[in-house]
Amino acid sequence: MAEDAAATATGRGRPVNVRDLLTAKEHDHGGLGTILAHRIFARAEGSAGADFIDLAVLPPGASIGRHRHGADRETYVVLAGSGLMFRDGEEFRVGAGDVVVNRPHGEHGLLNDSADATDLHLLVFEVSEISGEAVREDEGS
Repeated sequence: MAEDAAATATGRGRPVNVRDLLTAKEHDHGGLGTILAHRIFARAEGSAGADFIDLAVLPPGASIGRHRHGADRETYVVLAGSGLMFRDGEEFRVGAGDVVVNRPHGEHGLLNDSADATDLHLLVFEVSEISGEAVREDEGS
């Protein structure tokens, strides 16, 4: 299936549905239930740019458990659905179109608390902090 995705990305082959690429991750970061995820992109060692870009799908009741990272910023882009986000001691609602920047060393997690059968879809990408570069105060708001 990965070969099909690569062929599609280069304009060869037929399209691949992302649902066919998603794999189950039970209790992601100690969270509830099972999420589905696929690493769309992983940065080659020593090259610039995002460390990775993941597509994640959280069914109702599933969560990415509260966790911390090192000196990187992990950003969630909510594509569809809604949920309850935890970031650095605060809880708030997120929905389609929201972008949440999780600061270096900050604690964060996300729960799909949907009362109906709506999945929560998001892109997750991580960028390592460049030595000496400060995180702007307005980021993550």
